[in-house]
Amino acid sequence: MVQKTYAGVTVDLNEEGYFINPSQWTKEIGIEIAKEEGIELTDKHFAIIEYLRNRFNSGEALSIRSINHSGVIDVKTFYQLFPGAPLKKATKIGGIPKPTSCV
Repeated sequence: MVQKTYAGVTVDLNEEGYFINPSQWTKEIGIEIAKEEGIELTDKHFAIIEYLRNRFNSGEALSIRSINHSGVIDVKTFYQLFPGAPLKKATKIGGIPKPTSCV
């Protein structure tokens, strides 16, 4: 376990930088993590982060496929908002543990 301070709050992360305790996350922390990832968050970013957090909190599996059926955004937009590895980046920024569908 690693500890890191974002927005004045010390959080617990695993060795890959994902939250161990998602309840420690705040929007301000998400903004700082996004800056590290080279992303400036918009309302669309926060909408998908909220969707992912709600699914995670409901115990549902997170996947790229579920994004396409979310009604929030389509997959193409998801890749534009979180370039490279969108699900990995979105969950990291959103304070969610790394999804099992991501390698």
